[in-house]
Amino acid sequence: MDLTVQTREKLKKADVLRKQGLIPAELYGHGLTNLHLAVDAKEFRKVFKEAGENTVVNLVIGKEKRPALIHDIQRNHLHDTVSHIDFYQVRMDEEIKANVPIEFVGDAPAVKEQGGILNKSMDEIEVEALPGDLPHRLTVDLSVLTELNQSIYVKDISVPKGVRVMVDPETAVATVTEKMKEEEIAPAAPVDVSTVKVESEEKKAERDKEKTEKEEK
Repeated sequence: MDLTVQTREKLKKADVLRKQGLIPAELYGHGLTNLHLAVDAKEFRKVFKEAGENTVVNLVIGKEKRPALIHDIQRNHLHDTVSHIDFYQVRMDEEIKANVPIEFVGDAPAVKEQGGILNKSMDEIEVEALPGDLPHRLTVDLSVLTELNQSIYVKDISVPKGVRVMVDPETAVATVTEKMKEEEIAPAAPVDVSTVKVESEEKKAERDKEKTEKEEK
């Protein structure tokens, strides 16, 4: 998957680039000098929709291609547009770690038939693999959850060859639990106002007595 980018002057204002339909970006990597780039916003949206953050993208810089991951993006939350991109250049023969999103498919029978509640405890999993072997997503089939209090664990997920999961295999990914029964809340015990009043009068009497004794001395 190719994405054409262009180098830019470091001091060129980001607002100027954005008005031209470009997104300021940085390319960095181990032992590399950072490159300041500009990316066409429309082209980036197309590539990012397909690649996400864990699929290698070939950055085309002139006649050169550099394999990289879309490492981080910053958004303008008012307009929901990408305002900055960080690319991380990778070596195709060197394993890297990445977070791969989980895609939940199917319906849990224990929810539909027994009224259970589905709890998803993870939405991505850290894996290690060669850049070219990184899966775009990992699929979890919820249809195996047929009983209440049943879970799907990391060890149950099918992982492509050459990919190592960096999470404890006994970690639950999704669980169906029973609905909590509504319990009657015991009414609060009424406050004995008379007791409060008596205690208050006793304390006042003690203070008055102490005051009188001090004055007599």
